[in-house]
Amino acid sequence: LWNLQTQQQIATFTGHSSGVNSVAFSPDGRTLASGSWDKTIKLWNLQTQQQIATFTGHSAEVNSVSISPDGRTLASGNGDGTIKLWNLQTQREIATLTGHSGSINSVAFSPDGRALASGNGDGTIKLWNLQTQREIATFTGHSSWVESVAFSPDGRTLASGDGDRTIKLWNLQTQQQIATFTGHSSWVNSVAISPDGRTLASGSLDGTIQIWQNR
Repeated sequence: LWNLQTQQQIATFTGHSSGVNSVAFSPDGRTLASGSWDKTIKLWNLQTQQQIATFTGHSAEVNSVSISPDGRTLASGNGDGTIKLWNLQTQREIATLTGHSGSINSVAFSPDGRALASGNGDGTIKLWNLQTQREIATFTGHSSWVESVAFSPDGRTLASGDGDRTIKLWNLQTQQQIATFTGHSSWVNSVAISPDGRTLASGSLDGTIQIWQNR
């Protein structure tokens, strides 16, 4: 954990028995979630810097964790192709979402918390209704592993980064692809959209970060 003002390390959290693939803050900034190759998710109290819970149930590595905007639900995606939803208050599993045929590499909540997006090793992205716990749509167009998904702040657009070296934008209302960005020479591992929704950043195995104007 790092202090951005002083640029100094605040704390180191230990407890996983293998590599950590993903971390996510709760909206109130009091809790950190981590997903690991050891097949577990851990919760950490940032004030006390202590571990407060361990979630088990995945049969493969946990590749991605995300916490809902209201701070009540955690989503985890893992190598066996399933997504689990967890109640952070009771620390119990709520549901398992199935439908992907490959490793879940990225999960992200929509800004209103009503939907979840998942990026998969089969090259697809799925959108899930969290109230019904059912699939809303499947987006196809990438030709390799979808490594990262991110919602725009207004919840109307989804960005995806893929092993096919492209970034794609999807209109969530029409469920259509609206743009493809090319320029990376290797896998796109991470995408993020700025708070004003106008700019997209992508990180790649080619060692570069590229900035794109989102029109």
